Amino acid sequence: MRKSSAAKTWQVAAPVFAALGDEHRIALVRRLSTDGPASISRLTEGAGITRQGISKHLRVLEEAGLVRNTRRGRESIWSLEPERVAAAQRALDEISRQWDDAIGRLRAFVEED
Repeated sequence: MRKSSAAKTWQVAAPVFAALGDEHRIALVRRLSTDGPASISRLTEGAGITRQGISKHLRVLEEAGLVRNTRRGRESIWSLEPERVAAAQRALDEISRQWDDAIGRLRAFVEED
């Protein structure tokens, strides 16, 4: 049985939404989005959590495909994976379209009288 494109979209987007279910991870994504690639040391500055905590959150984001880690000498540099963010946006756009369709059907049903 072939999966519909909507099912494929959700399969890709679900881990992203799960990873973004934490305020620290959202803050990390926001920071990488605005400031660009950064080391763990730089990401820890002003975060209010330990370096180990930042590492843990980055690993969750990495497993979801939202960030990637590259080595520069002894330093790990973390950067955002924009395609994964775009895939999540497409999933949200699909949800919005489905809700609009459902509301349209409900409105048509209610106004039939």
